[in-house]
Amino acid sequence: MRSGGQRRKRGFWWTALHFSVLLCLREQTSAQIRYSIPEETKEGSVVGNAGKDLGLDIGTLLDRRFRIVSGSRDALFEVNQNNGVLFVHRNIDREALCEGGGACVMNLKIAVENPLEIHYVSVEISDVNDHSPAFPDKEKRLEISESTVTGARFQLQAAHDPDAGINSVRHYKLSPNEHFDLEIRDRGEDKLPFLVLQRPLDREQQDEHHLLLSAVDGGNPARSGTLNITVHVLDANDNRPVFGLDVYSTELDENVEPGTIVIQIHATDIDEGTNGDVGYSFGSDVNPKVRDVFSLDTVTGEIRVKGDIDFEKNGIYKLDVQASDNGQPPMTTDCRVIIKIQDVNDNKPEIEVTSLSNVVPEDAKPGTVIALISVTDKDSGLNGKVQCVLVENTTFELKPSVQDNMYSLVTRARLDRERASRYEVTVKATDLGVPPLCVLKMLSVDVSDVNDNRPEFSQNPIELYLAENNVPGARVLTVSASDKDANENAAVTYQVVRGDATQNDVASFVNVNSETGSVHALKSFDFEKTKTFTFHVLATDAGVPPLGSNVTVRVFILDENDNPPVILSPANANGTAEGVEEVLRNVNAGCLVAKVRAYDADVGYNGWLLFSLQEITDHTLFGLDRYTGQIRTLRSFAETDEPRHKLVVLVKDNGNVSLSATATVIIRAVEPKEAFAASDTESSINDEEEYDVSFYLTITLGSVSVLFLISIVVLVAMQCSKPADYSSKYLQEANYDGTLCHSIQYRSGDKRYMLVGPRMSIGSTVVPGSNGNTLVIPDRRRSASGEDCVYPGWILQHRASQAHSHTGMHADG
Repeated sequence: MRSGGQRRKRGFWWTALHFSVLLCLREQTSAQIRYSIPEETKEGSVVGNAGKDLGLDIGTLLDRRFRIVSGSRDALFEVNQNNGVLFVHRNIDREALCEGGGACVMNLKIAVENPLEIHYVSVEISDVNDHSPAFPDKEKRLEISESTVTGARFQLQAAHDPDAGINSVRHYKLSPNEHFDLEIRDRGEDKLPFLVLQRPLDREQQDEHHLLLSAVDGGNPARSGTLNITVHVLDANDNRPVFGLDVYSTELDENVEPGTIVIQIHATDIDEGTNGDVGYSFGSDVNPKVRDVFSLDTVTGEIRVKGDIDFEKNGIYKLDVQASDNGQPPMTTDCRVIIKIQDVNDNKPEIEVTSLSNVVPEDAKPGTVIALISVTDKDSGLNGKVQCVLVENTTFELKPSVQDNMYSLVTRARLDRERASRYEVTVKATDLGVPPLCVLKMLSVDVSDVNDNRPEFSQNPIELYLAENNVPGARVLTVSASDKDANENAAVTYQVVRGDATQNDVASFVNVNSETGSVHALKSFDFEKTKTFTFHVLATDAGVPPLGSNVTVRVFILDENDNPPVILSPANANGTAEGVEEVLRNVNAGCLVAKVRAYDADVGYNGWLLFSLQEITDHTLFGLDRYTGQIRTLRSFAETDEPRHKLVVLVKDNGNVSLSATATVIIRAVEPKEAFAASDTESSINDEEEYDVSFYLTITLGSVSVLFLISIVVLVAMQCSKPADYSSKYLQEANYDGTLCHSIQYRSGDKRYMLVGPRMSIGSTVVPGSNGNTLVIPDRRRSASGEDCVYPGWILQHRASQAHSHTGMHADG
């Protein structure tokens, strides 16, 4: 009894010492006071005076109902309301209360009333070396083939010591032997013993080996546990299964459904037959709680979820898996499978854009950096890893930076503001979680203009139709060019491209407004002098450097009726067109008396002339062809007709505003006697001379007629056209009616002759000096109204003035 009292006294003082030390070295915890006692402390042992340490009045503790209200599991502790002492109520086993090697703390909540107060007391249960290391089995049987090479390792069961810290298993010892050695491997917090073959086995010499494995803890005094190992030597199965990895690692999301495949391990054995068939099993050291969470397929090596996976309960599982073949004896190998439980993916990525420039010139080279983009995700692991891409955009691209989750937005191709002046770039960030979460970020990029487009004319060349006699300085045309650029790069100015500034440079007669493009003619153009010309207009923008293009303007001058008809015949003297014609009084109706010739410098309807009689003495005697200007007799002369007739012919064009001119034709009617008297006088004087001339003329005309006939035959053969008959005809006798109808003049050398004769058909020939041969000059402009008159076959020489008059009037009569 005395010795028991002394032990209780020593225990009390030891507890008080711990309490004093804790008070001096108070840590920052949630409890107001903290005690520490070793496990296995006897019931009734004092932990400390909680009432006094809490500063309560000891005398009032009973009235205030001083008590423990929670935190005392199975009432391990109680308080004395009389003195405030906290004491052990039941036996305390630290290994039963707390698992693992961490601190084992019991948190107590003490309450007092009147007034109500709650106080927190923590009691730390310290470990004592009250357990010996123990192996799961008392005996371990190993079957090792005699062909096993030295250095082979065989995993043994690890001993378990419920004590913590230094009191747990510290080392292993193997009984002395000739063939085996012991190797300890640290795998995390565990120490695994391996039996290593040092010398080859020989089944014929010894088929079994008995070994003793001891596990020793670090207590004082040390405690130990033993394992009997029996090694049975088998015959040759000399290849063991081999895992692809020594340590398999995988990740598994929490809350997955049971039956989910976590990982499939695989081991190969190069032996044949049953020695190569591999089966899988959990190692003998796997915690039974792990077997409730995972299952292992012994054939395929698939590890599946069996129970509930809760990240908050356990974030990592370590499984030892053994692969064994079916040889005799079977060979085994082992691997460690580490399963990390991952939290669910519940945070979206975040995109932060640092814009370097919101405006990019369109001539920026590919690879120009537009913006810097950083991506973050609050999740961890794969859930926190982010992939960043662009959504449907080929103009830009993202280039990853050296730093993780940093990207550069750069141009991939050259930009063209004229095609797209603004780009909406969508950045998509997606994490690698399952299911993945994503976020979109919109970035606007404006493209600034550079001067890369020339002004363009909508039409080139331009055709301008301009009426002559235009007003100088008036606008005749407006040219317009457009530029696809913007701002000053699209501001277009115009100018005329000048030549050498000579009088022949028609571009000097036009000018263009530099801003509006209005083209003005500086002079009045005359169609009769200039019918068409070309000039060029240059359009230039205001960019730096400026770009330009030109357009060709082709100007066509349109005719206006600005020229009156001009009388060619009769001749114009002193501003008056007047001529005199003589006609025999015995001519028949339809005889061509005279022809008025005129022309107009204008073209088209403006130059189409019409003839009309403005004044005539006798409308019944003469008529005028309105298109040819020919004057013909409408009837034969009467004895009562005047010998002199005046005709005023009006010639006008067909312009919108007609212009006209007049010609006066005087026609004198003469008797045939006067013409014959004149011809007899000339004939008697030059009879011999004219005979020679007639002879040579006949030969000349005959040669010409032959050549003309040959030409007609050739033309008919080549062109299949019917020729007119210009062959000479000879009449037996000429019938003269005594009247002179018309005269035709021609030259031969320095002499002037006139053919006269009676009225005949066109195409006959007059041969001078013969009554039976008559030379006739054919008239190819014979009108349908009647035949031209033909004269007697004498050759008369007239005065130069008279010949000139007849030649002007009847050049094609």
